[in-house]
Amino acid sequence: MAAPTVRFGLRRVLAQSPSHRFSRTDCHSSVLPCFGNLLISTRYYAKKAKSKKNPVQTETKKRLRWEFPAPSEPTDDVYLAWCYPRPVYEAEVALDMLRKFQQLEFASPNQPVYANLTLDMKLDKKTLEPFLGAVLFPYRLTDSIHKVVVFAEKAEDAALAREHGAAFVGATELISPILNGEIKADHYVCVPPMLNKLKALKTVLGAKFPNNKRGSVSYDIPKMVNVFRLCHEYVVANDNLIETQIATMDMPNDQIVANLDALIKDVCKYKHSRYGSFVTSLFLQSQSSEGLQIKVEPFLSEGAVKKVENKVQEEAKEEDGDSDKEEMQKSS
Repeated sequence: MAAPTVRFGLRRVLAQSPSHRFSRTDCHSSVLPCFGNLLISTRYYAKKAKSKKNPVQTETKKRLRWEFPAPSEPTDDVYLAWCYPRPVYEAEVALDMLRKFQQLEFASPNQPVYANLTLDMKLDKKTLEPFLGAVLFPYRLTDSIHKVVVFAEKAEDAALAREHGAAFVGATELISPILNGEIKADHYVCVPPMLNKLKALKTVLGAKFPNNKRGSVSYDIPKMVNVFRLCHEYVVANDNLIETQIATMDMPNDQIVANLDALIKDVCKYKHSRYGSFVTSLFLQSQSSEGLQIKVEPFLSEGAVKKVENKVQEEAKEEDGDSDKEEMQKSS
């Protein structure tokens, strides 16, 4: 009787607690884990494996901007400015227009004429720093004369500088008076051997320190003194903009154009022509009128003009290629 009773008791116990097999779906006990479940674990929290195949990248179609179909030039005096490109004038035509504006506004006949230049300061691996320039206009605007300090060691050079009107002439003995503020001048020039001996003045003089590109370091002392006594200063502001007076409205057109040409030629000295056009845009305006855009090419050198023409041709080819692609997309 004992054996059937034990069998019956085991059968009831096993019926209440189901057996744990080596399966992936069954959970094992935390006290005595099953060896099979350790080998094949169930990780429901594991991240889904990524497919090895690269996803197909679909090209997103660019939204084409609708442009207003309009002629290149307006046919009436009243028109929407945003529908047409900004007009670009010859220098003489722009000056005649400024004089008409002057009559309509009842402005002063001798108000100043300003030139606004936008520069391309980019080089191969860096950009040009803003600079202070000095240009000798063919037709001067004022009769004022600047004070010039000449650094020269030789007695002959010093005598030559005094003959041509230099305010102060000397060598290293002028450094301490300049640092102390006893000597103040508008311009500082020197001969090439003196340039390395004036490093102590760099922080004090700043942009007025003698510079080769500026023309303030040269052996030609008479020319250097005459230029800086009668020159007109201009400065690069906001990293790449020059705004300076070049004439007055009562001057003839040829004199204004000559001063403008001298300014652009002097500005272009600060960047080599192999980089292309240094002046990217040019505007003329009077004190009371709006600015009129001027063609820059007549004032540039031949090498810079060729660079500009090649750049325009490349941009036109790129635009033609983009338009062909858009037509292909539309047809497909």
